[in-house]
Amino acid sequence: MNVLGIDWGEKRIGLAFADSLAVAVPIEPAIQKKLKERLAYIENQIKERKVDAIAIGYPLNMDGTIGFKAKEVDVFIKKLENRFHLPITRVDERLTSHLVEQDYKGHKKKIDPKSGAIDSSAACIILQDFLGFSGDSKLS
Repeated sequence: MNVLGIDWGEKRIGLAFADSLAVAVPIEPAIQKKLKERLAYIENQIKERKVDAIAIGYPLNMDGTIGFKAKEVDVFIKKLENRFHLPITRVDERLTSHLVEQDYKGHKKKIDPKSGAIDSSAACIILQDFLGFSGDSKLS
């Protein structure tokens, strides 16, 4: 099964990919200026990589409740469902971006936040969680 991992953001959408080997790798993020263009880019990735399912980071509050950011992701999920007709799984993404930023700092790598590299690395963690490498953090 080919799976696309998504770390949603208002300006940048991090992307990761895993095929039947179940190894998640970050891919180029969707950083186009308009949402319509970002969705077209995602559509291209879905077609090109023959994606069967999507795992999307779901930003729960630290206490596990659904906050306004998670509700924004729900709206984005509806757009994905209507456009791509693929199964979509919400994956707890608490602290993924923070973990990635700490990893980059630990390796003394400077990354331009606007490049989307952090977002795609976060999408990779989300996808790894979905695939079961970091425990069972699937939501639905």
